[in-house]
Amino acid sequence: MNLPQKVRIVEVGPRDGLQNEKQAIPTATKIQLIDMLVDSGLNYIEAGSFVNPKWVPQMADSAEVFSGITRTAGVTYAALVPNLQGYERAISVKANEIAIFAAASEAFSQKNINCSINESIKRFEPLIAAAQAQKIPVRGYISCVAGCPYSGDVDPNLVAQLAQDLLAMGCYEISLGDTIGVGTAGQIKNLITAVSQKIPIDKTAVHMHDTYGQALTNIYASLEMGVSVVDSSIAGLGGCPYAAGASGNIATEDLVYLLNGLNIAHGVNLEKLIQAGNFISNTLNKPNQSKAAQALNNKCI
Repeated sequence: MNLPQKVRIVEVGPRDGLQNEKQAIPTATKIQLIDMLVDSGLNYIEAGSFVNPKWVPQMADSAEVFSGITRTAGVTYAALVPNLQGYERAISVKANEIAIFAAASEAFSQKNINCSINESIKRFEPLIAAAQAQKIPVRGYISCVAGCPYSGDVDPNLVAQLAQDLLAMGCYEISLGDTIGVGTAGQIKNLITAVSQKIPIDKTAVHMHDTYGQALTNIYASLEMGVSVVDSSIAGLGGCPYAAGASGNIATEDLVYLLNGLNIAHGVNLEKLIQAGNFISNTLNKPNQSKAAQALNNKCI
């Protein structure tokens, strides 16, 4: 079995996880969560987004979050941005990496950002030019890679072409997002096969939501294909504002438990990670969605 020796975990909970929460979350709580995640050993935190707060009100305080976190050397504090204006806001508060996003579905693109896939790509050209001039790394997301809530199945070849386009524009890595969590292991392997014909496997990451309970299985299938970068969300927080019923990203605790069992290095302390997940879950007055955290919290054998 040809599994990677090391996996880089991209923690998206403070952004992707919290953006779907309806209740107000104090800025200080977000800052404390990020500091706890870093203390657990995570070295890539997507700390917020600079989208229009009218559309994602939970992220309205991202500038305050970036200004309030305790910076740790060697840690990437990234921001999701939709356009040049969002990029400039992120850079002004010292985000040291940015992420951009496109959809592999025309219907989702229209619902999410009110433009076609091609139009969304064109919008990123001045943003990426500015980032390159300032030596700010840009990571690319593709959403709905396994299915769209509005138009159903998605062609893997379309995903592969979009990945190639984003890489050519200047993204250093492309994260393949199963935004609504409908993918299965065979489908994900076929998808990664198609994408790997357009971009190198070491430029590919996966971002699996767990709506149908398939996220860990799909991640394992991705590891078998040579993927070594995985996005995850503390305590399984999240969903999608534009896909009703979609559940959160795979819980970081569950991902770490999987990697521990496979003897794959990742650099994260599971006990401290569970403490961070319990902290934010208690704050939100909801159970920790991580199965590993639930078991270890209850001291299951």
